[in-house]
Amino acid sequence: MKTTSAGRRDFYITTAFLALVLAWDFSGLDMRVMRLFGGATGFAERDSLWASTLVHSGGRWLAWLLAAALAVVALRTPKAARGAPGRTERLGWLGVMLLCALAVPALKRLSATSCPWDLAEFGGMARYVSHWQWGLADGGPGHCFPAGHAIAAYAFFGMYFLWRGHDPRRARAWLLGVLAAGVLFGIGQLVRGAHYPSHTLWSAWICWAICAGADGLRRVISVLRAPAPASTLLAHPAPPS
Repeated sequence: MKTTSAGRRDFYITTAFLALVLAWDFSGLDMRVMRLFGGATGFAERDSLWASTLVHSGGRWLAWLLAAALAVVALRTPKAARGAPGRTERLGWLGVMLLCALAVPALKRLSATSCPWDLAEFGGMARYVSHWQWGLADGGPGHCFPAGHAIAAYAFFGMYFLWRGHDPRRARAWLLGVLAAGVLFGIGQLVRGAHYPSHTLWSAWICWAICAGADGLRRVISVLRAPAPASTLLAHPAPPS
């Protein structure tokens, strides 16, 4: 019953999140927001210490260090202790997080959308083309959608799903931390002109959807592997040999 409600809740959240991202896309607010931070001479914060060095480069290195630490912890965990996930479960979710980290860059390679700082309006030479217009070149280098740096935070949604069945308080702490880091990384890339808000929102949704889908698959597999109830066995006894 609990797993069913969790799956239903995940579906509602994923669908509502998708509706929110689509609403932002159709609002046309991406360019309006970018004009608040950039102009004909580009983006003043593009190479700033806080946005470029600390948030962008520093955030990426911090994410790799955290992922490495989680991998070490997973490998050193012999078996599931009371109230904690075991090695197999931890490694499984690290694999899901790696899938998030690979999926977004793979989509970027297929995208013809250029970054805001590549637009002629901001000192570049590209024209604005919606990322929905797949394959339509905008005159720039492309390969900017969705936001790659955002996965340094949002891939860790997997830790929320890992812990929520074992320690809900820790799971919520992970979720809040991931959301806070994701917003910070998104703002850092926004003020630099590296990504539109929609790019970060889509990266967040993709990572969430992958993790929610993986957790749903895990529940299905656990149900299929569960032994039949004793009442079922009594109702259908094995035939005599």
